Amino acid sequence: MSDRQREVKVMASEIKRETVVSIKDAYLRYASEKGSVTALENVNLEIEKGEFICVLGPSGCGKSTLLKIIAGFEFADDGKVLFQGKDINDIPPYERPVNTVFQKYALFPHMNIYENIAFGLRIKKLPKEEIDRKVKEMLKLVALEGYENRKVDSLSGGQQQRIAIARALVNEPKVLLLDEPLGALDLKLRQEMQIELKRMQQKLGITFIFVTHDQEEALTMSDTIVVMNKGLIQQKGTPEDIYNEPANAFVADFIGESNILDGVMVEDFKVIFADREFECVDKGFEPNEEIDVVIRPEDFKIVKAEEGMLKGTVKSVIFKGVHYEMVVEENNRTWILHNIKFAEVDSEIGLDIYPEDIHIMKKVR
Repeated sequence: MSDRQREVKVMASEIKRETVVSIKDAYLRYASEKGSVTALENVNLEIEKGEFICVLGPSGCGKSTLLKIIAGFEFADDGKVLFQGKDINDIPPYERPVNTVFQKYALFPHMNIYENIAFGLRIKKLPKEEIDRKVKEMLKLVALEGYENRKVDSLSGGQQQRIAIARALVNEPKVLLLDEPLGALDLKLRQEMQIELKRMQQKLGITFIFVTHDQEEALTMSDTIVVMNKGLIQQKGTPEDIYNEPANAFVADFIGESNILDGVMVEDFKVIFADREFECVDKGFEPNEEIDVVIRPEDFKIVKAEEGMLKGTVKSVIFKGVHYEMVVEENNRTWILHNIKFAEVDSEIGLDIYPEDIHIMKKVR
């Protein structure tokens, strides 16, 4: 985990846990030219009050569909959406206690910043003094005080994104839904806004449900990550759990780089892969059960060729700033390594793997 990710984690505060949104057995299919497509399949999810949860997955995995079902823009063929235990399936979007921020900020170009933020409050017909107070509070929160009279097109992408968030938060929703809102920003600004969003969420104590396909973004910002693929939830857990203890090969491959290969669990704490037997820390598998083995690139230890559990030839080396990324070939297998040590291309090196760095998981049929 990077220093920036640790910086965000320290912001976490102790919040009394209470379920605010529940998805029960959600199922949804779309008609397409190639037949029906399952967007969500038996999705069950509980989201706690004050939680920053990231729904993560590749394009088409169902994450935005899940967000739309919570918002009321889509309706599941089967299943329920509960808000604090109350069924809201039949409640239209404008009556749900949620607001949504999209990747395209949908600000009103003919209105200044003040009017954009005040729009929802005017719809509610709040007194002018209250509107003025709330708008100024939001501008302070998003660090854009003094921008009231500016036009939308005079703002940078990051500033527009802050205004879109302010417009959503000024209505004091119980839950804020964010559908890849940082996707249009450049890398540096996106990283800055990740920390800003987390700061705002912790200050307000509002539940944030954030959809993204960016693994680093999810690891940096969230209290909880939900990994989805093909309409199914693959795993739910803390960023540390998702990275260090992936539930299956898909999660391991999607969250960071991984070396994934076939293996056989001989017995508890013993596994065979790469043509040799290793000690591991896993148990509870059937004798000689076929399994997937995952080893993270940073978990290999480089030693002298004659001293390693495995021996291979370095085929490429790329400097990544904080480490070298190496491709090592060993007995017709290719390993990806991340290490602060440098090794020459075409040199032979030894590789050691500690038992706790060998992750064993059942094969997904």
